[in-house]
Amino acid sequence: MVTSKMMNLIYTLTTCDEELEQIIKLQQNNLPSSISKKEKEAEGFVTVIHDITILKKMNSKQPHIIAKDKDKVVGYALCMLKDFKDDIEILKPMFAMIDNHLDLSSSYVVMGQVCIDKVYRRQGIFRGLYQAMKNELEKKYDFLITEVASNNIRSLQAHQAIGFKTLVTYESDNIQWHLIYWDWK
Repeated sequence: MVTSKMMNLIYTLTTCDEELEQIIKLQQNNLPSSISKKEKEAEGFVTVIHDITILKKMNSKQPHIIAKDKDKVVGYALCMLKDFKDDIEILKPMFAMIDNHLDLSSSYVVMGQVCIDKVYRRQGIFRGLYQAMKNELEKKYDFLITEVASNNIRSLQAHQAIGFKTLVTYESDNIQWHLIYWDWK
């Protein structure tokens, strides 16, 4: 558990269904269909829609990382193991790219989605979530992998600032994706 001096933030692992339900609500508020084009370009967006069942399954294998202000989840970084490569349709091409471009003897975890509540942005929470993720997982995995849509410029820049590098760029369902990784070895 990491505590932030800003507000009363705590970075920790998810421990209960209430936190998972708050993740779903935060996700729904940041889907492209829930925000304006201007906000999408300026703030970024999330692409994948999870349901509570898949979040629970993912969490049971590797708990998600969350930022909390008291009892409120204000940010999250979802953890997804390769065990789930067939469970979310939109992510199947990403896992195929991972299999084709990464040494399969390497261990990795996928950051399945990162999101920060609008009120809490630009306060270091994105970086805090990733640092908490690294602190929690770097002894278990060689790499953290995720993908970002090419048109999600804000997210791409934020990931590069943390240390992610592009493994490959590819197109799937008329969307260009950057498959990016953070080497923890």
